[in-house]
Amino acid sequence: MVRTNSDLPIAIIGAGPVGLAAAAHFIRRGAKPIIFESGGAVGHAVRQWHHVRMFSPWRYNIDTAARALLDQAGWKEPDPEHHPTGGEVLRDYLEPLAALPAIRDALVLNARVVAVGRRGFDKVRSAGRDDAPFLITVAHSDGRQTTTEARAVLDASGTFFAPNPAGAGGLPATGETGAKEHVFYGMPDVLGIERPRYAGRRVLVVGSGHSAMNVILDLAELQQQEPDTQIAWAMRRADTASVYGGGGADQLPARGQLGQRARALVESGKVEVVAPFRTLRVDRGPAALTIAGETGCCIRELKADEIVVATGFRPDLSILREVRLNLDPALECPAALGPLIDPNVHSCGTVRPHGYVELKQPEKDFYIVGMKSYGRAPTFLLATGYEQVRSVAAALTGDIESAARVQLCLPETGVCAGPAVAADDDAAKRPETVAAGGGCCGISAGKPHAPASAGSCC
Repeated sequence: MVRTNSDLPIAIIGAGPVGLAAAAHFIRRGAKPIIFESGGAVGHAVRQWHHVRMFSPWRYNIDTAARALLDQAGWKEPDPEHHPTGGEVLRDYLEPLAALPAIRDALVLNARVVAVGRRGFDKVRSAGRDDAPFLITVAHSDGRQTTTEARAVLDASGTFFAPNPAGAGGLPATGETGAKEHVFYGMPDVLGIERPRYAGRRVLVVGSGHSAMNVILDLAELQQQEPDTQIAWAMRRADTASVYGGGGADQLPARGQLGQRARALVESGKVEVVAPFRTLRVDRGPAALTIAGETGCCIRELKADEIVVATGFRPDLSILREVRLNLDPALECPAALGPLIDPNVHSCGTVRPHGYVELKQPEKDFYIVGMKSYGRAPTFLLATGYEQVRSVAAALTGDIESAARVQLCLPETGVCAGPAVAADDDAAKRPETVAAGGGCCGISAGKPHAPASAGSCC
């Protein structure tokens, strides 16, 4: 019996919130997914920021298809107005979802995808390419390497494990790699397991987004307990006024409060802000690190024992070498999505409704979804990822009408003015990040670049 593409599963790379949501949508539509997760459990990236409390409540963080599957199993939904930590997202949502038989049977853990291609076709060959199944090459934790055929592929692997460097030019600063034992990328558990690393030390935080602010606030709490702790905050931008967000005008109060608390620390003198500061060099001395950077008029040197780099993330495209892609040249996101999310154009981070049409690639039935779909843009929203995979799942199962009708309802930040955010700055590019200026519910008919038709405001 000849196996046809329709008999093959749909491969999902990554078992984070968006990857598992995609699986739920396929299951609800009667399609068979297979989910490859590089970690030993679902939510591998979320586990890295388990200690961080999200500024968006549960009602923005649960996918509709996932909720339906969980409800059928008697799941107790968390309080929709509670702001969960990453650990609570795992315990109360992702782990129960992964335990459902339909999801559990589709999961392959400790399975790192190392390549995606077409069976019998390298990237150059065209004739008959669309009819060939995908081949996914997977490296397993026990040393095995296997290949799996699939009829479609969704890359929901995220960007968390590909952080931007401290170097201002997008490349590591001179000496940055050599000082790696004193450099942490992301959001360290300052008040937990990483406490001995930072207590009583001079710490430099690089970055101007909400991730950096979370680190600053944790360090300030540590400073109260360990007064010798010194905190410096380096930002690439000269104008720091918009860094703190919309305050009381923010439709997510916890997000507005985050910026207000960070501002209060700076104004109290407990945190030294150095801006603009574009890191050029990191030198290891016998007693401390020396960090040299451009300040606009000259070169300034800072001293620190530890550096926390919270400058955002970028997509790892190495596994897609044999996939035909059309990406925005600056953001490394799907080309049709680029003009909608480019932070050089959209200073307030406006996100229009978008779905399978904007996410299409020259490679038929291949989609980049979730945080990775935003490339280097810092405005990803978890709810956006859920709507992406709902649309893609509908398209891949033949429901084009539903796939094309994309709806998105986002709360506003209260900030929509001033210079655009640099693409390599981290504007809270964690899954709960809410795009600014999106307080109106929009509906798209699946036409790239067309303004969303007006819906009712949230």
